[in-house]
Amino acid sequence: MSLPRCALLWARLPAGRQAGHRAAVCSALRAHTGPFPGALGRVPAIACASSSASGGSKAPNTSLFVPLTVKPQGPSADGDVGAELTRPLDKNEVKKVLDKFYKRKEIQKLSADYGLDARLFHQAFISFRNYIMQSHSLDVDIHIILNDICFSAAHVDDLFPFFLRHAKQIFPVLECKDDLRKISDLRIPPNWYPEARAIHRKIIFHSGPTNSGKTYHAIQKYLSAKSGVYCGPLKLLAHEIFEKSNAAGVPCDLVTGEERVSVDPDGKQAAHVACTVEMCSVTTPYEVAVIDEIQMIKDPARGWAWTRALLGLCAEEIHLCGESAAIDMVTELMYTTGEDVEVRTYKRLTPISVLDHALESLDNLRPGDCIVCFSKNDIYSVSRQIEIRGLESAVIYGSLPPGTKLAQAKKFNDPDDPCKILVATDAIGMGLNLSIRRIIFYSLMKPSINEKGEKEIEPITTSQALQIAGRAGRFSSKFKEGEVTTMNREDLSLLKEILNRPVDPIKAAGLHPTAEQIEMFAYHLPDTTLSNLIS
Repeated sequence: MSLPRCALLWARLPAGRQAGHRAAVCSALRAHTGPFPGALGRVPAIACASSSASGGSKAPNTSLFVPLTVKPQGPSADGDVGAELTRPLDKNEVKKVLDKFYKRKEIQKLSADYGLDARLFHQAFISFRNYIMQSHSLDVDIHIILNDICFSAAHVDDLFPFFLRHAKQIFPVLECKDDLRKISDLRIPPNWYPEARAIHRKIIFHSGPTNSGKTYHAIQKYLSAKSGVYCGPLKLLAHEIFEKSNAAGVPCDLVTGEERVSVDPDGKQAAHVACTVEMCSVTTPYEVAVIDEIQMIKDPARGWAWTRALLGLCAEEIHLCGESAAIDMVTELMYTTGEDVEVRTYKRLTPISVLDHALESLDNLRPGDCIVCFSKNDIYSVSRQIEIRGLESAVIYGSLPPGTKLAQAKKFNDPDDPCKILVATDAIGMGLNLSIRRIIFYSLMKPSINEKGEKEIEPITTSQALQIAGRAGRFSSKFKEGEVTTMNREDLSLLKEILNRPVDPIKAAGLHPTAEQIEMFAYHLPDTTLSNLIS
């Protein structure tokens, strides 16, 4: 091909593409006219890595990256410029070149340096190969380099810049992988809350079993403060504090995942707020904050909300209520913020005893009994058997609406109501004031979902058993002494063993990216669903 013909084809390219193809055309000229005087020769593709490459450092989790579709090129109005500059490509030879490129360990390593792990590299190559093999005409630069490789005038590694360009087309996130790496750094969560770090907070841990008065003392501080926030694990508890606060003449708003209630008719925010822990504000300043059931910081699904509240609440004084098992974890977390923890220990206000005999039959039920089941099927079965015996029972389980739970609790607590038996799940473990004399475990095996999403059935933990058993013989109820037993005789020894075990200290706390971090991820991954972003 003559130099004038090359110049003519060059002139037919759109102006915006000339700069991008200059090197390729020069390569074609060298292939047909010999090297220019003083040329340095071929530069290996591995030397093309830019200074922005990560140098082999670990890239962010790429499981969320979804490849975009790049359609093969159809016939061009300008004709196949690459074929005119060189010759038409032999698809069989091109396929061999691409397969050789894919198998090169050096290429795989170089791709990893640019954020293409094994999964992304494979997906990018499949798309790259389909694009080349199915296009009617290729861009002149890639056509020429493929032709050179087929005729041993270039090395297969010279394809890498074109492969990387294609990979960035289908994975635009590769351009911002360094930003994603920074956003993904969850190693120093205290730094996520600058408002809380700007003040020195006083942390008071109220430690004790159920019915020990620990929450009462914290709430008294909350009610006497100029401003405060109560963070509870349940809507029922938030409602209870909301009503108690307003009844005491302390205007209090309510914030849960389902509703927001403002006591001010004009909607002005009250100085006090009762909320579920996930809904607390970490930017609003308060005098006193109460975080209830702090031991739930270990919960695999919701523990992050307690961690967020503990590290992020902007309150002068924070009162934590919960089991002693959480003391070490809280102390360690507060060490990272430079804040000390004052521990106040409480003892149970009323005695509780584990009986030496099981219930064995529903015929032995007495007023004030509560049968605890761990499945709805057991609840329905037990309540039907009680009804057959001519007795009335109240039923409470977790998925009941709050209003229905309160109505059932009121029915059971009413001394004038004929309903004297309660059938419930472990939902009674917190959030309801119930007049229970005896807790009866229908079973000690509880189904749960593990981290892999698989269903497991295991004996209840000591913490769960103590929480449920502690509902018997409440200080404010008519039964001043509590009793605990099982339905089946063979479970009684296991129950005693579980209750006598020491509660293991909490070793890990839940953690979750902040809303701002999720928003930044969504900005960089616009085609990713919210559920995938936070999973």
